[in-house]
Amino acid sequence: MGLKRNVSLSTALRYKGQGPYLTFILHRIGGLGMAIFITLHILASFMEGRGWKIGDVINDVYMNPIFQLFIFFCVLFHAINGLRITILDLFPKLIPYHRQAITIEWAAFIALYGFSFFVIVRTALGG
Repeated sequence: MGLKRNVSLSTALRYKGQGPYLTFILHRIGGLGMAIFITLHILASFMEGRGWKIGDVINDVYMNPIFQLFIFFCVLFHAINGLRITILDLFPKLIPYHRQAITIEWAAFIALYGFSFFVIVRTALGG
């Protein structure tokens, strides 16, 4: 039988779990963002194939730089965090160092996303 905890939503939102909790939440947001994107992409392709104009409208959303930045954030964070989780699963002796692994993860993510952010914005501005 599972563990039962009666925690209110307001209590859960005040939880200050710091790095591990933040990576957990962002990993879920990234996965959800990618799932929504893939679903919309399949629907847009289907609708465009039928000649419906809504497919063009959805594809126009993809071309928005803000949307591109969000999706790239989701994909990159989900991938880097998934790599960290995989490494810790494959090498359980590293689990005591999970906070250091999160720090390395954030350093890699910020460097890669910062460069990507610059390229996407520069391209959007016509550079």
